[in-house]
Amino acid sequence: MYGQSALNRYQLGAAQPENTVALPPDLFAEGICQAGEHLWQLTWRERVALRWDMHAMRLLETVPYNREGWGICQVGDHVVTSDGSSELIWREPQELKPAGLIRVRLAGERLERLNDLTWDGARIWANIWPKPYLVAIDPASGQVTDVVDGRAARERFYRDPDATMNGISALPTAGELMLTGKRWRWLYHVRLAQSHRGPVRPQRLQSRYG
Repeated sequence: MYGQSALNRYQLGAAQPENTVALPPDLFAEGICQAGEHLWQLTWRERVALRWDMHAMRLLETVPYNREGWGICQVGDHVVTSDGSSELIWREPQELKPAGLIRVRLAGERLERLNDLTWDGARIWANIWPKPYLVAIDPASGQVTDVVDGRAARERFYRDPDATMNGISALPTAGELMLTGKRWRWLYHVRLAQSHRGPVRPQRLQSRYG
């Protein structure tokens, strides 16, 4: 999907963006977040990050980036990024220089393929690519505190291996999130609820498929 990346601004619920800026075809855009008056947008394998003027949607600069770019969110005075591994990186928000490391563990084992990220004021949420599951992570310890089965929001009409959940955003109301995915047609407003089927087995998240 190189050549299809863009920065888009939508009114929530609108079918078409109010503004869009295409990225160069050699950049594959990934995670994005607000940091002050700017937006940071990561690229997948190009080892650069883009800093945008949030209001004018104007590219301000391109900065070197030391890992693959998957997800990013602001946590307090820092941002946190993912690269598809079991590690999250604390970064300073001006130039995205590394400032610390979070090793994420579930039941004592590393949890790989951490993808898009969001912060709810207490925990970092990540989706597990390519599965329809979310995890809540304590940033101080790296421990997974909750696992969410997001299959109810999955767009089942797709028969496309790339149509995977990878867009999450915490809402101001506790326990509510917006979910979407690559090639999905909708944003889903979800409210988390306790499962009556028991906890999701860690093996389901650790294996790549299933």
